Amino acid sequence: MPRIKKEKKVFVLDTSVILYDHDAVKNFQEHDVAIPITVLEELDNFKKGNDTKNFEAREFIRFIDKLSGEHMLQNWIPLEGEGKGSFKVIMSSKSAVDAELIYDEKKADHKILNSALSLQEEDPKKKVILVTKDINLRLKAKALNLPAEDYETGKIKNVNTLYTGKTVLSDIPSAVITELYEVGFCDVKKVMPKKPRKNSFFILKSERNSVLAYYNPIEDRIEKVDKRAAYGIRPRNAEQTFAIHAILNPHIKLITIQGVAGTGKTLLALASALEQKKNYKQIFLARPIVPLSNKDIGYLPGDIKSKLNPYMEPLWDNLKFIQNQFEEHEKDFQKINEMLMKDVLHIMPLAYIRGRSLSNIIFIVDEAQNLTPHEVKTIITRAGENTKIIFTGDIYQIDTPYLDTQSNGLSYLIDRVQNHDLYTHITLEKGERSELANLANDLL
Repeated sequence: MPRIKKEKKVFVLDTSVILYDHDAVKNFQEHDVAIPITVLEELDNFKKGNDTKNFEAREFIRFIDKLSGEHMLQNWIPLEGEGKGSFKVIMSSKSAVDAELIYDEKKADHKILNSALSLQEEDPKKKVILVTKDINLRLKAKALNLPAEDYETGKIKNVNTLYTGKTVLSDIPSAVITELYEVGFCDVKKVMPKKPRKNSFFILKSERNSVLAYYNPIEDRIEKVDKRAAYGIRPRNAEQTFAIHAILNPHIKLITIQGVAGTGKTLLALASALEQKKNYKQIFLARPIVPLSNKDIGYLPGDIKSKLNPYMEPLWDNLKFIQNQFEEHEKDFQKINEMLMKDVLHIMPLAYIRGRSLSNIIFIVDEAQNLTPHEVKTIITRAGENTKIIFTGDIYQIDTPYLDTQSNGLSYLIDRVQNHDLYTHITLEKGERSELANLANDLL
């Protein structure tokens, strides 16, 4: 039977794709990849700085420099690797259909559209597709009859089936639940026929009673989970109980906690970290800076500390709430002040973590849904001996323009790392901040 030859395509990448993944040009199999010269010009504006997008820009520029060698970039250059296509820079931004004229504005996006359109006109036999993380640019391209799509690498298929870390099992024999209460553990086969995901949690129910449980992959057994307070913070529901259990488990080094506003993600992570402070040299609590209305922090008045304070305020609020569980004269209240003074407990923007050693620490990353998969990977790969990393966030509350529920770093991590010995996840479902906060989450 004759083999059907696949249609070879040309993918044109815009700047947002490169800043999301500097290796993007390598991920289109046998198809050709091109970038407009305008993208190189835009990347030149991003090459300086310590943010991840600056790193991505520099790495891509180095890659293009190495790839070009003795070749001219306006010609097709074969990409390294078996079955790979070719790469080139599109020099022309003139086409019969002029995006700048149609959209009545001269801007980089419209030059990129014109470059893709000119490539389409140059070789009508090949299908040219614009790849961009910018939804509006995709819509503009389609309005000009230019196929456009999102960059799919690192994007999970369906967030509705994303791992939650918890399973409710009914019709469990009462004798099994009684055994868990009396002995503390039982054989896996008494609960389910197959082994569950590693470090997963369960609500086991019978006709008469119920119990919270956990699958211990080291002992290969189901264990009872007890409700336990962490530095004065008591869990208010099953999921919060599971979250505290996960963070306090010395065998688990990587934890993700996902949930909407008010479910207690950051509070539980910080309280559980403080509970085991004696086991680590430092506790780092960090979050990415995502300026409101996408304005750079430079427009804010004051020195760098004054500029950053508004972004760190939610973290201080959680710390103050934990501290207020105790009286001012109590040791646990004073211990937090002492830890801050001695820099044992350190709150900072995530960008400031670059270059820091991550050995013997608990590292809490708040608002992780605003990170790219590459940023998440970069953080985890910096982990040294005796380090525990906790990512918290809400995948439905993303503040960066080129990420969504499927492509953000938190969703990517939950999807990729599940069922590993060192990892566990729990989705917090019930808001515990206040009845008013629950009203907003449910109805607005």
